[in-house]
Amino acid sequence: MRHGKKINHLGRKTAHRKAMLANMACSLIEHKRINTTVAKAKALKQFVEPLITKSKAENNLTAEKGTHNRRIVFKNLRDKYAVTELFSAVSEKVADRPGGYTRIIKLGNRLGDNADMAMIELVDFNELYNADKAKKKTTRRSRRGTAAKTETPPVVVAETPAVPEAPETPATPETDTEVKADDSEE
Repeated sequence: MRHGKKINHLGRKTAHRKAMLANMACSLIEHKRINTTVAKAKALKQFVEPLITKSKAENNLTAEKGTHNRRIVFKNLRDKYAVTELFSAVSEKVADRPGGYTRIIKLGNRLGDNADMAMIELVDFNELYNADKAKKKTTRRSRRGTAAKTETPPVVVAETPAVPEAPETPATPETDTEVKADDSEE
């Protein structure tokens, strides 16, 4: 049974694991993407996503909350340059995203020990994936208000001046034979 085994210990003692995750999180914030093993990438995702949520502007509206969140993040990251980068550039990019700030892409196996490798990256900093996707509307609509909004305004048709029609020309025998020839081919 695996009761009480919520986190992956990654084959390390607690202090070593926390230091490793802090260093990996600082590297991820600085470089926006890093290559590591799949197990470490999954552990890093659980470690860094709550810190990114704490850095968002909507969670730091007052000075007390902003200072408190900076101190909590600094306690975990232990690098003031990474905290500054997180609270400035990263928090602006992820401001409208409701979670899911990182993406794990599996890369295959490492040559030396055949370990599963992955690239973990910050989603909003990848220009290749985000270039073709248009911005979604973030407004939510209720069902009650849709009936009143769906009424279409009346369409105004502009009057066009009447064009005199040309008199029809009588059919010549040559065109009648061509038409008959076309019908016979079918």
